[in-house]
Amino acid sequence: MPSKVSQGLWVTVYALAMAFVEAAVVVYLRQILIPGDHTAAPPTAGVAAIPVVEAFREAATIVMLLAVGALAGGDSWERFLWFCCAFGMWDIGYYVWLRVLIGWPASLFTWDVLFLIPVPWMAPVLAPLIISLGLVGGSLWLLSLRGKGAVLRFSPWLWGLAVVGGAIVLLSFTLDYRLAAQSVEPTSFRWLLFGAGVGVAAAAFAIGVRQLSETHPDG
Repeated sequence: MPSKVSQGLWVTVYALAMAFVEAAVVVYLRQILIPGDHTAAPPTAGVAAIPVVEAFREAATIVMLLAVGALAGGDSWERFLWFCCAFGMWDIGYYVWLRVLIGWPASLFTWDVLFLIPVPWMAPVLAPLIISLGLVGGSLWLLSLRGKGAVLRFSPWLWGLAVVGGAIVLLSFTLDYRLAAQSVEPTSFRWLLFGAGVGVAAAAFAIGVRQLSETHPDG
């Protein structure tokens, strides 16, 4: 487990990030309930600043998830895997709660703006859900293997393969970022590119798990 000092620092980081998320919510509510009232929403929080606030809110959310991973894990591997698991569960829960609360998304093929950092990401809801399910399943699988005594060690070329897969997926989300910035929905999603990225990353994971099983058959 992290040291007491490390725990205290991560709890502080989590709290400050959460505070920013809450403050961003208040900015949004004031813009909705009291539009144009600068006493309730000062000029710095006006319409032009909303995308900036939202970008920082997204960054704060990632910081919160990093803090969760750091507090849950006992070493760098556990911290990384718990972060991946928390990220995936957060993303899945986000869409589930939106569906429960407001009936959106209407289907798994409804378009959504996923992130704004560093440029807008856009895809049908199904795409990020596939990634999130993979993150949750993969991280829990590796944590299970580790709990059975497997030493998680992967060769640089496998890491490179996984990074290439992730980069291809990211490309499928961001190639049409100019349309997202203009609030224009693309006519189609780049499913072939997305599928290629997922396939490459999944291959890297499968090879890595197979190597672990060969090295630690009891795992």
